[in-house]
Amino acid sequence: MSSGLESNRGGLRNTGYLALVILRKRVGSLNRTTLEGFVGRVRRAVKLKGSVNVLVTSSAEVRSLNRRFRGKNKATDVLSFPVQSLKSSARPWAGDIAVSADVAMQNAAGLGHSAAAEVKILILHGILHLSGFDHERDNGQMARKEIILRRRFRLPTGLIERAESTVASKQDGEKTRRAK
Repeated sequence: MSSGLESNRGGLRNTGYLALVILRKRVGSLNRTTLEGFVGRVRRAVKLKGSVNVLVTSSAEVRSLNRRFRGKNKATDVLSFPVQSLKSSARPWAGDIAVSADVAMQNAAGLGHSAAAEVKILILHGILHLSGFDHERDNGQMARKEIILRRRFRLPTGLIERAESTVASKQDGEKTRRAK
């Protein structure tokens, strides 16, 4: 677990926010310390107040969480569970994120980048949700923020960009079939 200490020009300051990462399933060379640092950097970049917990686990466990909390009996890449009120806790807590290591490794292989980068993309996406972004309702605001942060952290194409690209490809394919 990260210490909640951040460096600044004068030394270290205590932010009081922690990142707890649980690696139930290993992904490449990723380790807990690396991911805790990444979570902290992304959290600060989006100005998210509160601690973030991240679980990297199997598709079976993510499927179970998805079924229990969203009523969807299927595995998915990332789930975000924002806390409704940060005021109710002595130590502010932003929420939890669950990442499927299995889906991350499959996506990475199919897209030609590392599984470690894919896990970071999924965590970035999850933190944006914890920050209040919702790509299904915000007219592209989350997508724009994800692109900016993905570039800042030198990550490959993000989830929203992929989804939009897939939709555009399907629409182009339908137009081509209708034109024949």
